[in-house]
Amino acid sequence: MAGVVHITTMVLIFGLGCQALDLLKATATLGDPPSTPTVHCWCSSYPNVTLCSWPEPLLSQPTHYLATYSERHSKGGAKMCHLIPPSSSSTSLTTVPSSSAFEQLWQCHLPNLKLLTEYILNITAVHSGGSSSHLTSFMLEDIVKPDPPVDVRVSPMATKNLLVGWSPPPTWKSMDIFPLKYQILYQWVSRGTTKSINLGPFENTKTELKGLIPGRTYRFQVSCALPR
Repeated sequence: MAGVVHITTMVLIFGLGCQALDLLKATATLGDPPSTPTVHCWCSSYPNVTLCSWPEPLLSQPTHYLATYSERHSKGGAKMCHLIPPSSSSTSLTTVPSSSAFEQLWQCHLPNLKLLTEYILNITAVHSGGSSSHLTSFMLEDIVKPDPPVDVRVSPMATKNLLVGWSPPPTWKSMDIFPLKYQILYQWVSRGTTKSINLGPFENTKTELKGLIPGRTYRFQVSCALPR
């Protein structure tokens, strides 16, 4: 087939319910306290890869973080969350969502969370000016979000047909509990106007696209999500 095929991958983030709920933001009154952490939690692979992250404040005093989590309806005490500083981001367990390429993120690893259980996460920032806390409640079902598909590949099938294939995200180990669905969005430009077709969702990791025009440039986006 003549022409050039451009391939990109993207992740479609989808939760099984509401997102984590901010219950309380409390700030101490001693001096000039640190900014309240803005926390985002997600699980890229049930049950061992649940992470919460928050950006490190710019131009702030040296800040120490305390992170604990507990089951809302359990009589047991809070557990310490394993902190991963920004300098260790290269060894992170999974892809870290960030609004900026220059944003430095702290992470907190919560292992072996249970389904159908409400958790409370408390992140407290402390420095010489005081302290501030972010208290969040969430259930694991609400924050399960897979990483993007990998190894996207395109091969010609016939003059006007292409076979697009990919592999599931390697971090996703729970296909039996949370099977993934995939979608393909492909786009092209015709007379200055961008046109697109969306296919899926489906469980197969390959699909044949028919009726393509030789010599035209197509852009593909492969995404995965949990079934609704």
